[in-house]
Amino acid sequence: MSTKNILTRLLLIAAITAATASHLCAQGSKGAAVTLTGQLVCSDCWSEADRKTTAYGTPADLACARDCAERGIPSAIAVKEGSDYKLYLIEQTELKKNQAEWLDRIGGQVEVTGKLYAKKGKQYVTVETYKFLSVPPSASQETTIGSEVELSLKDLTGIDQRLSAYRGRIVVLNFWATWCIPCKQEMPDLTAIQNEYAAFGVQVVGASADQLANRAKVLEFIKQTKINFPVWVGATTDDMKRFGVGPGLPATVVIGRDGLVAALHYKVIQQAQLKKEIDKLLGANSVALAREIAASKTKASNVSLVPS
Repeated sequence: MSTKNILTRLLLIAAITAATASHLCAQGSKGAAVTLTGQLVCSDCWSEADRKTTAYGTPADLACARDCAERGIPSAIAVKEGSDYKLYLIEQTELKKNQAEWLDRIGGQVEVTGKLYAKKGKQYVTVETYKFLSVPPSASQETTIGSEVELSLKDLTGIDQRLSAYRGRIVVLNFWATWCIPCKQEMPDLTAIQNEYAAFGVQVVGASADQLANRAKVLEFIKQTKINFPVWVGATTDDMKRFGVGPGLPATVVIGRDGLVAALHYKVIQQAQLKKEIDKLLGANSVALAREIAASKTKASNVSLVPS
């Protein structure tokens, strides 16, 4: 066999070997064990803000992590690399074994030893050993429940509006934006709440992150989603933070007649849960009575007035 043929075969073998290795890597083959140290986070909620400037670990982040865990979204380790972070998703097998323990530590520092592998363009790490290095930030954070928070924004005509003007009414304050897809999904539930509870002195208010300059876009959104409550514009992440929610959208704050924060929703609202909170603030007896009256009126309107 000539030298040329030998070299050709060697190059072919090398190419096949490289292609096989690349294929195995793409299929999620695991390498040697490594040790990662970083912050334990939710892989979904982490991406809702620029973590170079916005620290992870607010009450909203922690609530989001629990919600995501129930939907099977994995936690991750955010490892600082220079001025940025690299996210390593934690293999679900370990999370399911001790999910409560891991969730209690979300936001804190953790050290994990395991093997890395790639899957669908994301980096994963198995868990052979782990050690929690710090207490989660939630342990030292105060909730806004029971406190009064003011909000002043402009309506779509440019007139200043204040949340305190609704003192004496129950307010469902919803933070949203026209570009937020989950925000659009929950609008039917919010309009339903407005329809059902308006007579009880409940007012839904939409605080959009859009600016007044984008009024046309906001009006189009209102038309598409059939919003039936006041909309204010210019809401910021700082506004949300003062209420104890955000930075991700949507978020909803329930405020009692006394102007105090009564409940917080960090993601898309669950209409049933929101109704329970409103009913509690209204008083169960008054709500039941009002619904009975409404039902009797409906029944009466269906009675034929034509003699038989």
